[in-house]
Amino acid sequence: MSCLPPFQNALLLTQALTHRSYVNEQSELTENNERLEFLGDAILAFLVGELLYQKYPAMNEAELTRLRSNLVKEEQLAQLGLEIGLGELMRLGKGAIKDRGRSNPTLLADTFEAIIGAYYLDSGLNAVKNYLHGLFIPVASHLVSQQSESSSFIDAKNLFQQWALANFASNPEYAIIDVTGPPHAREFTAEVRVNNLLYGTGKGKRKQDATKAAAEDALKRCQLQG
Repeated sequence: MSCLPPFQNALLLTQALTHRSYVNEQSELTENNERLEFLGDAILAFLVGELLYQKYPAMNEAELTRLRSNLVKEEQLAQLGLEIGLGELMRLGKGAIKDRGRSNPTLLADTFEAIIGAYYLDSGLNAVKNYLHGLFIPVASHLVSQQSESSSFIDAKNLFQQWALANFASNPEYAIIDVTGPPHAREFTAEVRVNNLLYGTGKGKRKQDATKAAAEDALKRCQLQG
């Protein structure tokens, strides 16, 4: 079973485990894990991308992008969070616990990202890289082994980008236009535009899921799927 990385600064680990709902119920606390989550998200994207670039030299850009997307999506990060024990370690408010927050995929994935951000501040990039390799290499190998030779890792966002570049020589632009729900159960609404024209909207529990849904909506409108 996987475990938490070894922290030198216990306070960083505590902050990474602290959800906003817990802080809201503790008047003496002000720091939650959202800034660490932001940092961890960026570090994950970079280091997982580097891992795949080195491990799969025969894959093209679209295939690498799709595989990375599968590795850092909410469901996968939540599973890794459970494996390292975050379900019981997260510091949650009473409401979040009542709403089964300890098994909530969004909370688990967000806390996992916060742990990565905190570990980077604690021990540096190489330590995080070594830790992530141990977690992600087996998962990546499993995902690749499931694909047939004719399978593609190209996802909706990449397909829509290809369409936008081919038709307008412009990249799609995504934006989060609405956020609803309590802190432990957010729902994001995203839109995608090309040359300031709206092509699709979508919703998701994470920003990445919402933008993916927007791309899927845009593809349906452009009759590119299927």
